[in-house]
Amino acid sequence: MKEIKRQFGECFTRAIALFDAANAKDPNQDEGQPKELLYAQRMSDMLSRYAPDAPEAVELAARAQHIQRWTVPRSNYPMTKEGYYQWRTGLYGYHAATAGELMKQSGYEDGMVEQVKAVVGKVGLRINHETQMLEDVINLVFLEHYLFAFASSKPDYDEAKWLAILRKTWKKMSEQSQAFALSGSVNLPPTLVPLILKAIGH
Repeated sequence: MKEIKRQFGECFTRAIALFDAANAKDPNQDEGQPKELLYAQRMSDMLSRYAPDAPEAVELAARAQHIQRWTVPRSNYPMTKEGYYQWRTGLYGYHAATAGELMKQSGYEDGMVEQVKAVVGKVGLRINHETQMLEDVINLVFLEHYLFAFASSKPDYDEAKWLAILRKTWKKMSEQSQAFALSGSVNLPPTLVPLILKAIGH
């Protein structure tokens, strides 16, 4: 897995190390690695491909986007649609707060800490360029690394359900990231490409 090649100073290096150490504690495994550590590395890798000149705040947010997610299980919330959205919203705040605390430990000043917390917390989607860039990367990583496994885990979903899911994902993405996804720069699951193209009207 590629590491971040661009460096922004000692605070950045310390923060990334703390983010990775926190995610390395994940007891859940994916491809022989702590699940959220691997996810964080995939986020950084995709960001480097999609936006190689991304701002420091987005580089940090990408690495911390799921930080210690396993500590806030879905089962803590009602098993309803409303409970699911409460869980997701709660995670935004938790990840933002955790990333912010580790950034402070790394020596960052409040301005950058709050900037990253806003991005991780999904503040200003479609308005905040940095938040939208993170959202683009999240969906690109989903398409490349997690869509096939998700599809395999839902054998009871019919085509209409999948088209709705894919269209919802596509709608979250900027036009730039949509073009990137179709450019051959993202390894889309071959068996699902026809369904993806159908969903987006290609």
